[in-house]
Amino acid sequence: MGLSRRFLNLIVDNRIPGAKSLRCIDLTLARYKLFNTTTPAALTLNGNGNGLKKRMEKICLPSPIFNLGAPGERIHMFPALERRAFSLDQSGRGLLLEADTSRLVVMPNLHKPKLEPIALYIPGAEIDLDDLDGGGGGTLFIMDRIAKPQEADYLFEALVYRMICSSYLSKSWDCQLLPPPPPYVVKCGVDFLKIISYGLVKGGSEICISIDGVGTYCFDTVKHTWIEVGKWMLPFQGKFEYVHELKLWFGFTPNDGHFAVADLSAMDEYLQPQIRHCWNELDESLIQGWKQIRDPQLVNLGSAKFCIARFFHTGDFGDGLSGQNVSVLTGVEFAHANVDHENIGLIKHKSRCHKSSCGEETITAVF
Repeated sequence: MGLSRRFLNLIVDNRIPGAKSLRCIDLTLARYKLFNTTTPAALTLNGNGNGLKKRMEKICLPSPIFNLGAPGERIHMFPALERRAFSLDQSGRGLLLEADTSRLVVMPNLHKPKLEPIALYIPGAEIDLDDLDGGGGGTLFIMDRIAKPQEADYLFEALVYRMICSSYLSKSWDCQLLPPPPPYVVKCGVDFLKIISYGLVKGGSEICISIDGVGTYCFDTVKHTWIEVGKWMLPFQGKFEYVHELKLWFGFTPNDGHFAVADLSAMDEYLQPQIRHCWNELDESLIQGWKQIRDPQLVNLGSAKFCIARFFHTGDFGDGLSGQNVSVLTGVEFAHANVDHENIGLIKHKSRCHKSSCGEETITAVF
């Protein structure tokens, strides 16, 4: 089974403070391949996999397609359609970057800048990649991951590609304020609220989030209404992904960052989802002594295949000059482990790494 996606987007911190670049690697090229030509026979339901020691091949960064810079050294990047990405700076100004066409689309400013934004992109019903203004259309939902309840009015916004008014002859991007999750409205008696996990459920029609110590909530992306699902937390940390072929959700466990799967299709007030399986896709001997420097990231490549990105430093945290930053990209695949489809197994393919010393270009995000 082949990949649904050919390209993987890399966000790279450049040598200049506050500068980032968007680069794309072609997963069909031998020097970037994360998947074996023939699928390995070994499946694992839990744990470390087939026990084979995996060698990590190094990758070199491709040339940048876009270089961006912003005062204050803060640019946030989010995925759109394949080879396209949104950028937001600390002033709430946005761009849509089209790596396949080398075009830039200027987005409307947010009503209020976001300090630590999270975002989810939902494609439009009709995708037109040749639309010069829309860049494929759709909606980008944006929230501040950590915010004060008293600032709730500007917590949640969306960049929407639509007809703004009847006098316009074509669609354009618009910025819309959306209602905040219920805990921000009732205040909850705390100074800050933190979103610890988020993703799409119910076929992409709802956004589901867990707010640390408060509960889990779903937002209807059509009706623009929130409901409380339960007082419990989702079993993932950060963003999670749905795989249509398996009808399951994948992400990382909160405590140890293991790659994991859960079923979120039957959530209710009394039924907290549980992790069904978890795996460690990296051979521990390959990363022995390395320290994780940012949360792992997950890219759904289609056909039940993923790229898992993990980020490490090889030296002491207090001595950034002595070690290297290492970004590890691993290709994994899932398959049903038995004929009744009750269990799924992980197939580990290849791991590749990019190493950089202090002041050199470093991969900081993958999507």
